[in-house]
Amino acid sequence: MKIETLLPLGKLDPGLRAPEQPLDLHAIGRDAQLVESLGYDGLLTEETKDDPFMVMALMAQATSRVNLGTAVAIAFARSPTSMAMSAWSMQKLSNGRFTLGLGPQVRAHIARRFGMPTHAAGPWMREYIQVLRAIWDHWQNGTPLRISGEIYNIDLMMPLFNPGPIEFPRIPVHIAAVNRIMCRVAGELADGIRPHPVCTPSYIRQVMLPEVQVGAARTGQQMNDFAVAMKPLVATAENEAELEMRIRDARARLAFYASTPAYAATFNYHGLEQLTAEAKLLARAQRWEDLPQLIDDTVLNTYVTVGTWDQIGQKLLARYDGVVSSLEVSIPVRSGSDREQLINLVHTLHAA
Repeated sequence: MKIETLLPLGKLDPGLRAPEQPLDLHAIGRDAQLVESLGYDGLLTEETKDDPFMVMALMAQATSRVNLGTAVAIAFARSPTSMAMSAWSMQKLSNGRFTLGLGPQVRAHIARRFGMPTHAAGPWMREYIQVLRAIWDHWQNGTPLRISGEIYNIDLMMPLFNPGPIEFPRIPVHIAAVNRIMCRVAGELADGIRPHPVCTPSYIRQVMLPEVQVGAARTGQQMNDFAVAMKPLVATAENEAELEMRIRDARARLAFYASTPAYAATFNYHGLEQLTAEAKLLARAQRWEDLPQLIDDTVLNTYVTVGTWDQIGQKLLARYDGVVSSLEVSIPVRSGSDREQLINLVHTLHAA
């Protein structure tokens, strides 16, 4: 199993509250080198509060071995040509260590946060990836650029705007997904899937992966190296007293996800339709602090892996071994003993 992390180490975004430790742009180079020294396979960035490609460029400059990726960049907030250029530059800068993780984001955010027109997400993502690959093929091989689709029509690429070939032109593409149609698109066109944190192992195994196989069968894509890269919901701390605070944050984040209709499928799969209905009503009323009260211990432990630092590795293995190909996990490193604890955690998960 491959092990990945976001920065800062030990990051747990509570969802409803501000994170205790925000990302320090000035420390990215130093922290990226630390992650590489700890034996991690991948270093990721997400598109929430900072531009993911700016952060990734700083990571690439500071490292030489660890793989780099967006988990995720919001596809529909950018034109495919802009996304293609950012990914091409990152692949060139990192000497072939980059994976482009794309997320669709929910319709309200695309329309009201990014100010973009919206389309049905599945067909839109399918065409978006096809356009990306066509543009990269044009830059690398000079293949004529003649894209005529339902959404995009692109046939203009002057030499001034063509970055030309690079040494490592094959950029892996992963798709964030929860629902069936996006899983099928991933099987058709992508190199991997990034299940949302609320996707439980049984949901991944019983719902998502069969749909990936359906998509792969449509295009004849081979699945031998298809990645399932998971960012699990984790509540972990050095001791039981601190763990209670992490559990509080995990309840808040899980409740926030339960209130979002786009993630309802995984809750419904576990028979929690009443929970999502109540959470949606509280969110509409902006009663954010009431949301976590909906998450009892049974629901919490269905979606969240809970344990102290010395327990969490084995608990994650018990939950995800044989289901995913990579996991995103870390703890804060504030001392030499913390460093050793994290190295042991990475080694434990690598053993899968």
